[in-house]
Amino acid sequence: MTATSTAPQLTSALDYFRQSAGQWQSQRVTHHLAFRRAEVGESEIQVEMLEVTDPRLAEICQMYDIDPAAAAGGALVTWKSLMAWDASEEDNHEGQTVMVIVPDATDDRRGKLLRERGYAETAPVAGEYHLDEEGGMVLTTEYETMSSVERFWFPNPDLRMRTSVLKRFGGFNTATFCTEVRVGCDQSAVAAGGDREQAISALGW
Repeated sequence: MTATSTAPQLTSALDYFRQSAGQWQSQRVTHHLAFRRAEVGESEIQVEMLEVTDPRLAEICQMYDIDPAAAAGGALVTWKSLMAWDASEEDNHEGQTVMVIVPDATDDRRGKLLRERGYAETAPVAGEYHLDEEGGMVLTTEYETMSSVERFWFPNPDLRMRTSVLKRFGGFNTATFCTEVRVGCDQSAVAAGGDREQAISALGW
């Protein structure tokens, strides 16, 4: 597969889902701010687009008392992760969740992202998203015991960057930076498209 160094033009959350479809290899660094320590990890992520006719989307909309007709589409996301602080290779983190995009009725650049399972907690969760002026997608999620702000952007079609700040009650906060490369793409083109200086400065590292 041949990659291009041109950043894709994405104007809606559905564009981000479509661009994310496929298999990704993720490398990340998580800063545990309370302990002033960093932890590295890696993940395998699979994103499968789901059409609006998929019954799973309607089921999730109904969980939140939202008309299924308001959904623009969705995705099935599967992940398997291994972190440096895990006691053994068997102590991994894996799961899957169905996500549903519900755009705002008057502004396609913002809306709700419904999930049957959250990343930070396993209960169903709904987040608020918007597309910022730099072309990134920002997702804010309030959990029962914490809150998170994530930002996603594509320097090129086969390279996705992600930053997140997780604020837990009690002050145990974490900040994470992820570099995610599409499996099977041209690695040299991916490297040419990544602006590492910009990515790191997003969290001031």
